Amino acid sequence: MKTVEFPQTNCRVGVSRVDITPPVGIYHRMWGAATHDRATGVHRPLTATVLAISPADAEPSEAAGQQSLLFVAVDHCLLWHAEMNSLLDALVSASGLPRDQITVFFSHTHAAGLMGLERCELPGGDLIPEYLEQLAAKISGAVKAGQQSGEPATIGYGTGRCGLARNRDFFDEEAERFVCGFNPEGTADDTVLVAKVVAEDSNRTMATIVNYACHPTTLAWDNTLISPDYVGAMREVVEEATDAPCFFIQGASGDIGPRDGFVGDVDVADRNGRQLGYAALSAIEELVPANRHLAYTGAVVSGATIGTWDCQPHGDDRRAATVAWTLGEGEVGLRFRDDLPQRDELLREREDWQQKEQQALASGDEEASRDARAMAERMTRRLVRVEHLPEGDSYPYPLRVWKLGDAVWVPLDGEHYNVLQRDLRAAFPGVPLIIGTLANGSNVWYLPDRDSYGKGLYQEDASTLAVGALETLCDALIAEIGALLS
Repeated sequence: MKTVEFPQTNCRVGVSRVDITPPVGIYHRMWGAATHDRATGVHRPLTATVLAISPADAEPSEAAGQQSLLFVAVDHCLLWHAEMNSLLDALVSASGLPRDQITVFFSHTHAAGLMGLERCELPGGDLIPEYLEQLAAKISGAVKAGQQSGEPATIGYGTGRCGLARNRDFFDEEAERFVCGFNPEGTADDTVLVAKVVAEDSNRTMATIVNYACHPTTLAWDNTLISPDYVGAMREVVEEATDAPCFFIQGASGDIGPRDGFVGDVDVADRNGRQLGYAALSAIEELVPANRHLAYTGAVVSGATIGTWDCQPHGDDRRAATVAWTLGEGEVGLRFRDDLPQRDELLREREDWQQKEQQALASGDEEASRDARAMAERMTRRLVRVEHLPEGDSYPYPLRVWKLGDAVWVPLDGEHYNVLQRDLRAAFPGVPLIIGTLANGSNVWYLPDRDSYGKGLYQEDASTLAVGALETLCDALIAEIGALLS
């Protein structure tokens, strides 16, 4: 009998969600070009969504077992090194899991506010410490709720297409330099990977997963509202149709953003989100029912002779494949760039730009003041970038690749150029690869591809790694995934 199988995972899943919206008035300025500091309101609430996943044969009391995994989708751009460690420590305590089995996926919205403790002295920054404490407490509570609610479930995977994501490395011929903006001639992966989590006992949709690569930079310096950017409206579209939480995972979007972006109009963000939401729903609707495949059932003579197919339940062998559970971990050294700036040098440069900002303000030159303030902000981020790097000439990059049934989850530190996920998916066609970047933060910042170095791009300037790091990582991931699949 001819059959067609569809990728699925059988496991135990618990789902929970909590509102993590910061208070109005908190420090909000994310963009160097912004002229405001405090958030003036809320466009859409920010959320944290928990997926607690365990092997199918795990007992309910084993939610903190050796192979259990905890995934948290958080509506923030990211957290710096110290703030990230504090959150992870809280989640370790709440879950009973070791740190390497906990992954926080940041949606990477640039409109949530930048919650760094180094900003406490700025307007609204005094609210950051208490907010971070509340953030850890709220997510810890959601983690416990997710673990306690675990039940047998099936995750079915599918793919769709969405044109929201566009290449954003554009050459400005008049300025004779590269800028960060819509590049109509660039390449972007338009894959929307979706997954539907279904309770085995009731066929109830417990959650959906949407994995897509596109920088949430619809809203930029003119926006003063706390917002999840396009992710909020995408979730609303999906959740209204499925009556279940939607878990968003940001893909490899280092050089990818929306065509319509860098605006202050929240309606544009909502439109972008609906575009992705409808694409995700289309892919979800195409999924076959849980624990079933298509089987050819023979010919029926009609006006034409019709070949008929039926959706039939899995047998024992197929069930054994979907419950298989393998966790692979390793490490690869990624060489630091030779010209990493030193702390003292960055402090001097920041002070120089701050003085230029004050001089421009005194002379009434608003444009020069804004540019100087943006450069001072850039120096602050560079300071954060280099403060916690380990000694030596390379970064010990962790490889965590998990095969859950038919799917492979690939959580990645940093912001990777889109070619990474294109190459991984080309290497393993037909295998659902959930590629999540900014996983537990960004210790290495950007990973541009080899050809993008030497162009004066912002992403190269922000990266701590030398040319070739992305390709080295990609080769290591292909080897690790290949070993799991074999």
